Amino acid sequence: MQETGVANGTPALSRVAWADVAKGVCILLVVLWHVLMKHYLQIHWHIGGQVKGAWGTFGEQLLPLRMPLFFAVSGFFAVRAVQRTWPEVLRTKVAKFYYLYALWLVIHTVILAFVPDFGTESADGPLKFVAQLFITPSNLWYLYALALYFVIARATRRVPPWLVLAAAFALSATASAGLIPIPGDRAGVYQNLVFFLAGLYGKTIIEKLAAQATWLRLALIAVPYAVLLAVVAVFDAKTWFGLWPLVSGVAILLGVTAAGLVTRFDRLTTALASIGRRTLPIYVMHMPLLALLHAALLKPLSAAGATTQLITQLVEPIVLTALLAWLCLFLYRYLPKALFDLPFGLAASRGAAPTHRRTPVASR
Repeated sequence: MQETGVANGTPALSRVAWADVAKGVCILLVVLWHVLMKHYLQIHWHIGGQVKGAWGTFGEQLLPLRMPLFFAVSGFFAVRAVQRTWPEVLRTKVAKFYYLYALWLVIHTVILAFVPDFGTESADGPLKFVAQLFITPSNLWYLYALALYFVIARATRRVPPWLVLAAAFALSATASAGLIPIPGDRAGVYQNLVFFLAGLYGKTIIEKLAAQATWLRLALIAVPYAVLLAVVAVFDAKTWFGLWPLVSGVAILLGVTAAGLVTRFDRLTTALASIGRRTLPIYVMHMPLLALLHAALLKPLSAAGATTQLITQLVEPIVLTALLAWLCLFLYRYLPKALFDLPFGLAASRGAAPTHRRTPVASR
């Protein structure tokens, strides 16, 4: 996969800097959400204040943005891949992402067995493992979904896009309304297909939105996004048919516009795009690492004094998110390549030289 420059001024490379920025922000928000829900909010806080609730509320407001934007960027980069022959798509995309899902499902299952009290779904027996492997995916469901989405996108290549998008929107609306069974992380698989396809079919529109981003446009999109979030919160309207995918669609517009604006700041772009080009190791490794850190920190932090708890309430989510991202990227430098790509060069397209040490989650 080709490197994406962000600060060298080369138009052919910098035109997708916004996408790497968006991916970088999304993966950090994913890690932050897991830090909040699976660790931070599980600490026994014996001091008062509104900080704990504020962190939880902040994380919830970004739910419509994180994964929908991630899938939209994945679809944006999938345009050329979907045009390949069935054997190439199955080998370079479907097999790759499902291999990564199955491999890391095994790794997660083994590590999480040592921290059974950690608050995430893990297989505690062979039947549940088989169910997670084939039916209801684990917290690695993004990889599972990508493998499935490439099959759907390739199979419907000659179907009118509006028809495919309409069916995917109906599926997302039905799932978010709770009208079909959505155990575990299967809900995410149902709800996000429409955003992957929107990125796939709307590549030109998304490119223009990022390239022509303005602060005024950002504000004009942020207002309806805030209003829709308020409606969801006040009326508990997440299960209103069609509302949740609508909110997520507005969030994608907001995220693409914001990413386009960020690319005007070289240093910030360089930092976020560097993370965005290496999302896979963060995605697959942060959960078991968080589980181990949670097991080590929960009791000491729950028993800490008032001053320590106050400081922890304020800064721990940011510090722990940064630590996890850094630790994942550090380990990635030394772990075998086969943990992050199909082995034996199988993921490389025919006639193309295999890439080295770079397999972002969002497929290009």
